[in-house]
Parts: sequence; structure tokens; C-alpha cells
Amino acid sequence: MKSKYFMSKSQKKTTTQLNQEDKQKNIDAQELSNENEQTESLDDLKAKIAELEGAVLYAKAETENFRKRSIDEMDKARKYAIENFASEILLVKDSFDAALMVDESSLENYKEGIELTSKQLISVFEKLNIQEVNPKGEIFDPNFHEAMTMVESDQDANTIISVMQKGYTLNDRVLRPALVTVAKEKN
Repeated sequence: MKSKYFMSKSQKKTTTQLNQEDKQKNIDAQELSNENEQTESLDDLKAKIAELEGAVLYAKAETENFRKRSIDEMDKARKYAIENFASEILLVKDSFDAALMVDESSLENYKEGIELTSKQLISVFEKLNIQEVNPKGEIFDPNFHEAMTMVESDQDANTIISVMQKGYTLNDRVLRPALVTVAKEKN
């Protein structure tokens, strides 16, 4: 008598084949699932790459625009750097023009007008931080003075005896050195 727990060889073969087919179907389904996930992952990566490319192009365009604006601003700064000085100096020019338009005037009136115009010019210099360098009696400094001559003198060597032309500084930077005569030791 055969037990219900015993299978024939053909039944075992069929069952084994079914199990293998089920396993193969599971493997195929898993591979299909993996392919779908990889396709989705690949699509996500392509979308991310496209997004990053857009961001790079945007950043590149912004950088180029900033560079162009900076160049524009520097050109304007160079072009109009003396605008403040020019507007101030025009006031002095107007004073000279007004003095020249007077038909009948005495020497004293002209002198008075020139003194007022000089004060106006000094005021412009103060506004723009232009300082006069008048070094008579000081020690010679080649950073601020230019020696035109050296003469023997009773004063200490390298002392400035006279100033031929005053110098000027702008914010402590020399615009023009003072032209001076410097003392040298007597032989």
C-alpha cells in the first residue's frame, strides 16, 4: 500500500519542475522590477543633470552680467572722477570772468577781487583735501620737495632756504613737489 505521503517519480519530477519554474518566474519578476527601478533611477538622474546644467548656465550668465556691470561702473568712475573738482573750480572761473567784465575799476578793486578769488580757490582746495606744501625753514625731504639748487649758507645742511614754487598734496599723496633751494655746508 502506498502512503499518501509518497510520490511517484513522475510526480516528484513535475513538482520539482513547477518549483523551478516558480523560482524562475520570481527571478524574472525581480529582474524586471530591478530594470524598472534602474530606468526610474536613470530618469531621475537625467532630470537632476538637466537641472544642474540649467543652474550652471544661470550662474555663468550672472557672472558675465556682473563682470559687464563692473566694467561699466569702472569706466564711469574714471570718466567722471573729476566731476566734483570740475564743478568746484567752475565757481573760481566764474569769479575771474566777472572781474574781467568790469570796465572801469581801480588797481585796488582788482587786487581785492583777486584776493577774494584766491580765498575761493583755497576753499575749493580744502573741500577736496588739497594741501599746500610751503616748506621754507624745514629739512629737505625728497618725498615732498625737489631741490633746484644748493647754496652755501649759515643754516644747517639740508635746510630749505627758499621756495621757488609751492607744492601740493591730495590726501597726503604728492600732486606736485615744492621746488626749493637747499642749504649746504660752507667749505
